[in-house]
Amino acid sequence: MTGINKIEIAKDNFTHRTTCRVCGSEKLHKFLSLGPTPLANSFLRENQLEAVEPYYPLDVYFCSNCYLVQLLDVVSPEVLFKEYAYVTGASKPMQAHFTGLVEDVIQNFKISEDGLIVDIGSNDGTLLQCFSKLGLQTLGIEPASNIARLAEAKGFRTVNEFFSEKCAVKIHEEHGNADVILATNVFAHTDDLEGFVRGIKYLLADNGTFVIEVPYLLNLLNNLEFDTIYHEHLSYFAVYPLIYLFRKFNMEVVDVKQVPVHGGSIRVFVQKAAKQQSQRVTALLLIEQEAKLDSLKTYTKFGEEVYSLKEKLVKLLKALKNEGVRITGYGATAKGNTLLNYCKIGTDILDYISDTTPFKQGCYTPGMHIPVFPEEEFHEDPPDYSLLLAWNYANEILQKERKYRQNGGKFILPIPEPKVI
Repeated sequence: MTGINKIEIAKDNFTHRTTCRVCGSEKLHKFLSLGPTPLANSFLRENQLEAVEPYYPLDVYFCSNCYLVQLLDVVSPEVLFKEYAYVTGASKPMQAHFTGLVEDVIQNFKISEDGLIVDIGSNDGTLLQCFSKLGLQTLGIEPASNIARLAEAKGFRTVNEFFSEKCAVKIHEEHGNADVILATNVFAHTDDLEGFVRGIKYLLADNGTFVIEVPYLLNLLNNLEFDTIYHEHLSYFAVYPLIYLFRKFNMEVVDVKQVPVHGGSIRVFVQKAAKQQSQRVTALLLIEQEAKLDSLKTYTKFGEEVYSLKEKLVKLLKALKNEGVRITGYGATAKGNTLLNYCKIGTDILDYISDTTPFKQGCYTPGMHIPVFPEEEFHEDPPDYSLLLAWNYANEILQKERKYRQNGGKFILPIPEPKVI
């Protein structure tokens, strides 16, 4: 764990909620603490390694009124998102996933010829590009200035601000209603869910569709995906709390589909009231009931299993290091930084982490300060083992790195059970 600064809890730039962000209840129960943790995407340059690095509480709560799982310690979005390290276009699996999402929307929901497609959290425009290829009018909303510039450089109109009611009014005045609004992996980042939904309802056409993708709570629990918990992800959704939320605004979840991206997510389709629900909504609600997602005991058990997983993974890595082998990390992911910090895995275990994202290369991971190299380093000087931090793309990575494996290299899959593959 060399090179790690003293942990110092931040005094500024975060607040602690005392009520549920969906229903307002105070019936909140902490069931997992991942400890003080730095921001998962706050990679450091070498000249920043000696500076004080802010840590924030990373505790997870269950609301026994509407059953939302959530963080109550809310880091300022300006700190989290105004400069951002994740670029969607750097991930080929995400490009393929978005192509499928667009096909799903086009096939099942009405879009007029001059209809507007709005993508909230549009990143570098990868999803917008899929719609624009079909000749549709698009608009992105992206708060990260560095990422918004990438999208603009590609020719995608992008509003560089956080989505809000005020932002929705501005867009409506300039562009009219939207036939489709999308929020993929951004809805769970929102603290003011009520304000967000009010903005959606104002901007959305009467027969329009709001499409959300969020990691599915049931997958998180069943597969011990604790590393998907970090400060950007404020809410961990099942279907029931989403229905609860949208019905407060006379909106209805009309369909929901499970998709494999990000370790298992749900694609949720929301429209204004008096719409018929698909059978998939009813079926998932029944599954959630059978899984006892309404019981605190379910989450207490999860917390115990996460601690056990940590003990097993650290034991495995230390045993391998004692054999004198070289280990690296594969994928400088945000989720990986949760795992590394919770398990205290540093440069005494991992020589480096390889990653394809240019913004991360040449930097060091938050907290554990492991250097991030381009993937060429992995290929030119392959380690004996590589900890697969980007485990949500395991199938694609194992196929991509088949030569490494044929030459004797091995991957360590940390979740849901540490194992060598």
